[in-house]
Formats: sequence, C-alpha cells, structure tokens
Amino acid sequence: MKLHFIGIGGIGLSGLARFMKHEGYEVSGSDIKWTPLLKKLQQEGIKVFVPQAADNITQDIDIVIYSAAIKANNPELLAAKKAGIRTLSRREALPLILSGKKIYAVAGAHGKSTTSAILASILNNSSAIIGAESKEFGSNVRYKQTETVVFEADESDASFLQIEPHCAVVTNAEPEHMEFYNHDLDLFYDAYREFLKKAKVRVINAEDPFLESLDIDAIKLYPSRDIRIIEHFLEDDEPYIRFELRDFGEFAVWGFGKHIALDASLAILAAMQELGLDEIKRNIKNYRGIKKRFDIVAKDEGLIVIDDYAHHPTEIKVTLSSLLEYAKLKGIKDITVVWQPHKYSRVLDNLKEFMHCFPHGVKLVILPVWAAGEEPRDIDFATHFAHYNPLFIDRVKRSDRSLVLLKDQKEAHMINKGLVIGFGAGDITYQLRGIE
Repeated sequence: MKLHFIGIGGIGLSGLARFMKHEGYEVSGSDIKWTPLLKKLQQEGIKVFVPQAADNITQDIDIVIYSAAIKANNPELLAAKKAGIRTLSRREALPLILSGKKIYAVAGAHGKSTTSAILASILNNSSAIIGAESKEFGSNVRYKQTETVVFEADESDASFLQIEPHCAVVTNAEPEHMEFYNHDLDLFYDAYREFLKKAKVRVINAEDPFLESLDIDAIKLYPSRDIRIIEHFLEDDEPYIRFELRDFGEFAVWGFGKHIALDASLAILAAMQELGLDEIKRNIKNYRGIKKRFDIVAKDEGLIVIDDYAHHPTEIKVTLSSLLEYAKLKGIKDITVVWQPHKYSRVLDNLKEFMHCFPHGVKLVILPVWAAGEEPRDIDFATHFAHYNPLFIDRVKRSDRSLVLLKDQKEAHMINKGLVIGFGAGDITYQLRGIE
C-alpha cells in the first residue's frame, strides 16, 4: 500500500511515517517548508513534497494521513477527498499502524518523551515511536522485527484512546491542552481514566493528585518514599543522576533532577514486565538523553548553550532546578534564560505560574510568542514580568563562541560567557543551533 502523510515534518507524524516505511509500505509526505527533519526523511527514502499542493495527491495513493494541525481547506486533503482516497487523521490512523502490536504506551502532561526514551533504551529489542529524537538511536523511531513497541501516547487530542496498550504508563495528569477538552476537567480526567482501563498492566505516579485518587489495580510509584537521590555527577562532562528505587538497588541514568529519577523509575517498573533487574541496570546505561531536552548544543570556551523543549511552567521549573545543579558542578554563576512562549492560549491559561517560574538571579530574555497557528492575543509581557527586568528581543543568532540577541534586526546584546538555556517548542531550537 502507498501512504501519504500531510504534515510529515511534525515530530508525531514523521514517527508514524518512518515506522510504516519500515513495515514495508511505500511512504510519501508533504509540509509547508523545508526543515532539517524533512531532509533526513528524504535521505531515508521517503518522498517529500514542499510546499503542499493538490498535484502531490496521485491516484496510486491508498490512504492519506494528516496531522492535527492540518485545516479542512488544505489543498492536499481536499484533493484526496475529491479523488475518493481514504483520509485518516493521525488519531484515526493509530489503530491501523499499531494493530497486532504489544504496546508499552507512555502518557502524561510532562516527562512522557523522556520516560518513553528511557523505556526504549531498557527494552532494547523493542521497536519505539517517541515524540522526540533519542540520542541513542538518532531518531524518533527505532524499528525491530518484534511485536513489542514502546509508544509515546498523546493526550492532547485524546488519541491515546485509539490504541490498545498492553502496558499503560502515566507520568502525571496535570491539565494541559484544555481547549481540546472544552475546558472541562471531568472530560479531561475521564480520558486518562479510560486510557488506563484499556491496559492489562498499569504503572502510575501515585503522587499525582488525580492518579492517587484512582481505585485501580496498578503498579504505583510513590516518588517521595520509593526514590532516594544519591548524587548528581558528571561523567565525560555529561550529566548523570544516581538513585535508589525501593529495594531494587542503585541505578544511574543520564540527566539531572528528581524528575529524571521519577521518569526512569516508571520506565524501570514497566520494563520489569519483560526483563530482570540486572539486564535493566545494564540497558538503562544506553540512554543518552533526547534532543531538545536539556540538550547541550554548544560548549565553547566560557559559554555553554542548552536547548530545552519545556513550554509549560511546571516543565520549566523542574528543568531550571536541574540547570542550577549543573551550574553548581561546573562552577558557573552567570545564567541567562531565553524563553519563547508557546501559544497565546497556553500563556494565558498559565499566566500566574509563568510569572513565577523563573528564579531570581538569572537574566531573563523573552522572545515573541510562537503562535503555532493561533490568532494573536494581547498579552502585556512587560507589565506581567517586570519583576524580572527582562530583555525583549526578536530572535537569537548563533555566532562563533557567542549568542547575539537581535531587536529590530540590530544587535541588542551579545552573550559570550556563562550558561544559556532556551525554553520553547517553537523555532528557538533552530535559532540556538544557528540553523536558518
């Protein structure tokens, strides 16, 4: 069969496209502009069209699969429907793609990509489809000739209800993407409840208020009593945390912060359904982090630049706690935070939390909101964040051993020493890497 993916440049849809190519399907896809990810897909033998156009839809295509960002008036979607080609949204395509698989599905508002990637490293003979690029296998997909799949499940559009997981792992259930759930908490929590009910095995963070309230048969992790942090340390200048989990002994995993130990512990408890402890302790060392999660993208003399996908105040706070630990071990006191707010709706829904998630003592730099398709809304950042005395700029430009902060296409400030971390789910990742 021939499959065509509209919006193939997204991290979610690209993973499904890659997986189906490995499964033996002929795969093509399209997006609105070229990105490094699209170029990689092309190198892997996937035919990529840029821009999107009705002519890209040919009669030999069997199924068109489109991302949640695709509008009803998209020219390719309209052409496919006119030609009578079967069209499926990403969520509708999941049963087709994952049919017959033994799925280890990881969901949650925060930490699901990290937990999925760690679990994939431990279950090293499984396939994996995750929402980030694992540095271990250099992709968001690893394919093995096996029925077992580690899958990062998405609650943002309730698509995690379209799969039949063998094991469901939930890191937390903090309300997010509430616009999809009509800002109805009951509807939101019911989706998580239904997701867990579908699984034969359940692993949950039982200190999450909602998950703690559930009366279900599950492997329950209580981080405050089950996990003991032993130390943060650097090995070959890479960050690691060593911790004890219950009476299972010590584990060491890439990354800093209690949240990394929590994510790793959930992955360990899930992996114990397949492997013994000794093998888990060996395999977890394969994990080397994921792209855009505490991702050290530059390490020049005097300047370290870190890219992080965090775009919710809870994520930013826990990552900053890790950053401060890292800075302490490196002996760095000069810290700059560059924040690219993601979506007007998310900023407004969490405004009070955003106003207090950055520690005092760091320099705060604020980029324009990455709208992600939303209509602009009026947010007075200068007033709301005045207590940080932030610097407002238009973009960041990587230069030799420095970061140039631009305002109105002119240099507003240059950073050539200390520690810089960028937060956001938009194009800040390319700005920090110097990719146009």
